[in-house]
Amino acid sequence: MRSHLLNDATAEQYRRSVTEGVERVAARIATTDRPFTGIAVDALSPRIDEIDLDRPLHDTAAVLDELEDVYLRDAVYFHHPRYLAHLNCPVVIPAVLGEAVLSAVNSSLDTWDQSAGGTLIERKLIDWTTARIGLGPAADGVFTSGGTQSNLQALLLAREEAKTENLADLRVFASEVSHFSVKKSAKLLGLDPDAVVSIPVDHDKRMQTVALARELERCAQDGLVPMAVVATSGTTDFGSIDPLPEIAELCEQYGVWMHVDAAYGCGLLASLKYRDRLAGIERADSVTVDYHKSFFQPVSSSAVLVRDAATLRHATYHAEYLNPRRMVQERIPNQVDKSLQTTRRFDALKLWMTLRVMGADGIGQLFDEVCDLAAEGWRLLAADPRFDVVVEPSLSTLVFRYIPAAVTDPAAIDRANLYARKALFASGDAVVAGTKVAGRHYLKFTLLNPETTTADIAAVLDLIAGHAEQYLGESLDRAS
Repeated sequence: MRSHLLNDATAEQYRRSVTEGVERVAARIATTDRPFTGIAVDALSPRIDEIDLDRPLHDTAAVLDELEDVYLRDAVYFHHPRYLAHLNCPVVIPAVLGEAVLSAVNSSLDTWDQSAGGTLIERKLIDWTTARIGLGPAADGVFTSGGTQSNLQALLLAREEAKTENLADLRVFASEVSHFSVKKSAKLLGLDPDAVVSIPVDHDKRMQTVALARELERCAQDGLVPMAVVATSGTTDFGSIDPLPEIAELCEQYGVWMHVDAAYGCGLLASLKYRDRLAGIERADSVTVDYHKSFFQPVSSSAVLVRDAATLRHATYHAEYLNPRRMVQERIPNQVDKSLQTTRRFDALKLWMTLRVMGADGIGQLFDEVCDLAAEGWRLLAADPRFDVVVEPSLSTLVFRYIPAAVTDPAAIDRANLYARKALFASGDAVVAGTKVAGRHYLKFTLLNPETTTADIAAVLDLIAGHAEQYLGESLDRAS
């Protein structure tokens, strides 16, 4: 079994095995003509259930054949231009190369003696990102597993900086369309169930600062402690961007930690056209970025950034076997001092490779293209009487629903849109997401693929309308 260990004696076997795997994936990507096969869980589950993991195949080619049957053929492919559902981007080749390198070397980014140059590369990328944000010379941060972990760590720091012994007094303010991880983080941090105060949004799905000011004042009058305001730059459902400058003013007035969840909107940091949409982010105390959403990186690649590096001490613990206190005096850089994780992948390498090959402008150009595409898609939807579109996009998300001419029952329209989404997924012709707006079911395009065209959008809208009309026609037949 030692022949399977990657070392100097097996380097050639490693090259052959990885090349064979890459060739299989490349062939699959080159021939994929739709984002999904439409396979149902009941059809796929038995194929996986019948595999006996205690009886290995002992042959890479045979395992890849099996993988073709249980995964590659039926995977959901985000690179396809008609994958329009969630915040999943197609990935750039330099980042995939970085993924291959980091997996083989397998550095752990917790301590210097496990990563060396990897530590310095991650720190360089953190400095690059904080400079792009404009957080100032004392800024710092660390890579994380994703936006949920980044938001959790940011709110942990905010909790500690609030300096109160009574957690029941703490309040967090976030818009009603903020990410669910805000409430999840509050629960994990031991806050009361009502600790997160939901702030209403305006017609454009942006936090109403008048309402925020009112709630902050009420908090003060009630003798409670405002722990943090979470502003969102790119809400999951609408791509909306909260009014950051006004929120920053209120946070300064009330002495509240300002966190910006820019997991989605961080692509604007590289934008050549729309960077001004993030104006005010430089005033944040902490920022979440997800490179694996709008920097075209493979999952996972995320970071939490802070204005004041000293606040990261709230996540620091020293273990004699790992990062004893003496290392601080010896100026040995250990990233575990800043992180909620201990063992941690060298995910920063993917972004490093991307920047060194493509440059920031290359990333920004791709993100600008999907923002432009969303604007064109919005114009299509606004001009199409079959659809109701909710809000003009700030980033690359479109939320809409099919409205039949002859049906006025909102519940029936809900069912028609739900059916259309399900039928479209089962066909494999396209993948779209769904959400609720004012209690009603809507559909969602999250446009993150520059290869998607307005023709793709128009074609998928026609498919949605066709499925919805079929459902409504069949419903009428059944009713009669």
